[in-house]
Amino acid sequence: MKYGIVLPCGDARIAADYARQAEKAGWDGFFVWEPVWGVDAWVSLAAAAMQTEKIKLGTMLTPLSRMRPWKLASETATFDSLCGGRLILSVGLGAVDTGFEAFGEATNRKTRAELLDEGLEILTGLWRGQPFHYDGKHYQVKEIDFIPAPKPIQQPRIPIWVVGAWPFKKSMKRVLRFDGLLPNVMDKDGQHIELIPDDLRKMKSYVEANRTLETPFDIIVEGETPGNDPSQSASITSSWVNAGATWWIESRWYVPRDDEGLKIVLERIEQGPPQA
Repeated sequence: MKYGIVLPCGDARIAADYARQAEKAGWDGFFVWEPVWGVDAWVSLAAAAMQTEKIKLGTMLTPLSRMRPWKLASETATFDSLCGGRLILSVGLGAVDTGFEAFGEATNRKTRAELLDEGLEILTGLWRGQPFHYDGKHYQVKEIDFIPAPKPIQQPRIPIWVVGAWPFKKSMKRVLRFDGLLPNVMDKDGQHIELIPDDLRKMKSYVEANRTLETPFDIIVEGETPGNDPSQSASITSSWVNAGATWWIESRWYVPRDDEGLKIVLERIEQGPPQA
C-alpha cells in the first residue's frame, strides 16, 4: 500500500513547505483540494513541485463538471512536465455545498455527470495531441493549429482517479475507463453511506470482472490514523489492504481552518505514514 496526505487548508507557500516535509517523512503522495473560490490548487501544486523530487502530487479532488476541460488539460499537461511526471488527477462531481450555487455552477446531479463525462473525453483527447475535435451535448471543440501545450510526460496518460458511487452501474462504468477508484457507497435515494471493507471488496470484484484495460489500477481509501500509535494505525489500514485498497489517503478535513489546524496537519505529516 502507498500512503498520501491531504492539505485541507493553507496557501501555496504552506503547500510547498508541507509537501517537502511529507517527502522527508516518507509519504508517497501529497494532495490539495480544488475549491470553487479559494487558494488555487495548481499554483499550490507548482510550489510543492519546486520543493520536492519524488513524492506524487495531485488533487483530492477536481470537480471537473464546473471547469473548462481545455483549461484543465493545459494545467495538467503543463504541471506534469514541471514536476517530472508525478501528477495524479482525482475527479468527481464535487460537493455542491462548497459554493456551486453561489457562483452559478450546475447543481443538478445528472447534468454534472454529463459534464464530467464529456470533460473527461476532452481532457484525455487533448492530452493525446492535435488534431482534436469534439461534438457533445454540452461542449463543442473544433480542430485548431495554434501552439498546444506539450503532451504530458506520463503515458499513456496522467493517472486519473474517479469517484465511483456503489452500486450505481453508470458511475462504476465511468471508473472502469480510467486508472483508480475513489469509492463511495450510496443508498437508493442518493444519500451517502459509510464505506466498510466489505463494500470495497464488492467494488474491487466488479472492477476486476469488468475492466478491460491492461494499465495499472488503484483503489483509494481516505481516513484518519493516530500518528502516535503505530499499532492502532496498522490495525486501521490493514483491514483496507485486505479488502483491496492500494492507497491510503490521510485526511484531516475537519481541522480548524487556521494556524491551529495547520499545526495539527503538520504534526501528522512529520509522524510519517501508517504501516499496515
